[in-house]
Amino acid sequence: MMKIRTGRIIPVLLVLLLAFQAWAGDKPDKEELGRELRLAASVGDVEAIEKLLDQGADVNSANKYGKTALMMAAENGNLGAVSLLLQRGADVNRKTVADCTALTLAAENGEQEVTALLIERGADLNARTRAGTTPCLLAARYGEKEMLEQLLFRGADPNDRDKEGRTPLMLAAEHDHPEIVKLLLKHGAKVNLKDKKGKTALVHAVEKGKNMEVVKALVEAGADVNARSKDGATPLIWAAGAGNVAAVEYLLQHGADIHAADNDGITALMEAVDVREPEVVKVLLSYGADVNRKNKGGKSAMDMAKSMRDGRCLKLLKEASDQENPH
Repeated sequence: MMKIRTGRIIPVLLVLLLAFQAWAGDKPDKEELGRELRLAASVGDVEAIEKLLDQGADVNSANKYGKTALMMAAENGNLGAVSLLLQRGADVNRKTVADCTALTLAAENGEQEVTALLIERGADLNARTRAGTTPCLLAARYGEKEMLEQLLFRGADPNDRDKEGRTPLMLAAEHDHPEIVKLLLKHGAKVNLKDKKGKTALVHAVEKGKNMEVVKALVEAGADVNARSKDGATPLIWAAGAGNVAAVEYLLQHGADIHAADNDGITALMEAVDVREPEVVKVLLSYGADVNRKNKGGKSAMDMAKSMRDGRCLKLLKEASDQENPH
């Protein structure tokens, strides 16, 4: 049985509808033409787009969300449709009700060729959505290297920030994109900037990311291994809390203060016990973490392990304590 590709049904129906309207002498209203134009753009039917525009469709007509045919073509990667719409006067920087542009929509969907064309045609590189994202932030978040290169080459800000104060470098670090991290650093990204919570790119890398290539690139670029977030935690404490054994060891090898405590007096060792990470506890103890140190609530790592009935961590802590205080 022959399979019908549903992706072509809509374009064919559009052409037939237009032909019927021409034959019947009907003149669809502007609103109807606009709907058909956006539909044709979303499926990349260049022929239908051209006929609709020739019939008087407004190239910048938008739906109730403010989305135009150009935006629909851009987010779906329909390069031919994007090119035609731009040639016929589509506003490259028109915004939706959420302040999205064709460029931000293309960037979010990883449409590199469309992004390049939009940039060539004057798209605003720093257009910001209501959510606070820009094309540069989106490219970094999703690991779109070629797209990010285009944006940076054209002058996009490598130190741009979203509503939470996160930079492209922080987003790339958080989502394990080492090549993006290196590219941003090469183009002037500042390695020790902090977001609204006081977190640096290094904190994002060790807390949520798991790629040690990212961590190493940041430290080699001068990331402060003892920088403190607003709660007083250092990258080592964040890494311990995330159970990131490799990052804990690497940070200790590169000058992280093993005795640093956050605003509540919690050290990396206490944090590791609190999240039940015996492998992290083991590494910290091997580097000389203080078993007897107490937090502001008067509890030591040993006390925490006892109250949580965590036998694995408690055993490690007791062994370390016995070595420090032999009978």
